[in-house]
Amino acid sequence: MIRKLLRLKRIDTYIIKQFLGTFIFVMTGMLLIVVVFDANEKIDKFMTPEVTLKEIVFNYYVNFVPYFMSLFAALFTFIAVIFFTSRLADRSEIIAMLSTGMSFDRLMLPYGISAGIIAILMYVLGAYIIPPANKERLEFEYTYIKKNKKVESAHNVQLEVEPGVFAYFDTYNNSSKMGYRFSLEKFDGKTLVSRLTANSIKYDSINHWTIIDYIIRNFDGLHENISTGTRRDTTLLFAPQDFLISEDDCETMTSHELSDYIDRQKQRGIGNIQTFEIEYHKRFANALSYIILTVIGVSLSSRKRKGGMGLNIGIGLGLSFSYILFMTVTSSFAVSGLLSPMIASWVPNILYIFIACFLYRKSPR
Repeated sequence: MIRKLLRLKRIDTYIIKQFLGTFIFVMTGMLLIVVVFDANEKIDKFMTPEVTLKEIVFNYYVNFVPYFMSLFAALFTFIAVIFFTSRLADRSEIIAMLSTGMSFDRLMLPYGISAGIIAILMYVLGAYIIPPANKERLEFEYTYIKKNKKVESAHNVQLEVEPGVFAYFDTYNNSSKMGYRFSLEKFDGKTLVSRLTANSIKYDSINHWTIIDYIIRNFDGLHENISTGTRRDTTLLFAPQDFLISEDDCETMTSHELSDYIDRQKQRGIGNIQTFEIEYHKRFANALSYIILTVIGVSLSSRKRKGGMGLNIGIGLGLSFSYILFMTVTSSFAVSGLLSPMIASWVPNILYIFIACFLYRKSPR
């Protein structure tokens, strides 16, 4: 049905099957190697009495494999394209296809379909399926590998709870759920109408807080009304995770959750969310990268070269690693504030689109 709808020929289905099959083969081989090296690196952590084999397999590696697969899927795609297309070129199959009247543009159709399938699959995995799995993986790492690396405290926290209402903590400790030297100020325009100060405040559940040893000052023109108390339960529209920000947290959120979190943090005036914005835009940029790297890979390896398949693979690996390096560099610029997160995420794709167009024009016709 799909074949008839897209008007695919037998050669198209052959290329699609070979492309996707090579991609799965390359990805499986690389993942096995990575798991072996990762296990060897962490063997001393795994051998401790408190961690069980079940936790290692199901809490860590079952969640680690999809994470790593998503992280380097573009590289796996590029290697698969180079490997498969170079093999076709070495066997003169591409020459035979072009000699029958098939244009190079038409030859790109099955490659484009294959890259599109991978792009959609990896976007869905990266945006909605892998983030929940990352929660278990990171919890395992925090418990047994990166001990005490999770953010458990914050200092000098200031945020806008709702329009005109600002909260401040001198310190907050997540292990005890306690904040100290807390204040809550309400403004009407630029006029301060109420100010609550407390020695401490305790987080109970979603948006529920208990204020301890507090003083409330209500201002009415030149008049001031003061009330005090030792304990007061109240609802405040924020939670500790809104200011206990860890760079790893962005990996545990779906794209919808990331978008909501970024908007909420901006409204509250909380900074240091560049990592979350980069992660959000990168998920969309990565989807396009599969198409771009596929075009580059086919253009490079479709010509039969004197150096053989090895030369194509070498050039391809160089380009793919330079793409990953460029993405890392632009992301660091965004974190430091030199670039906006959206531009940092899309600049590598824009540059490599020009490279893809140049190589595509140089490809055999």
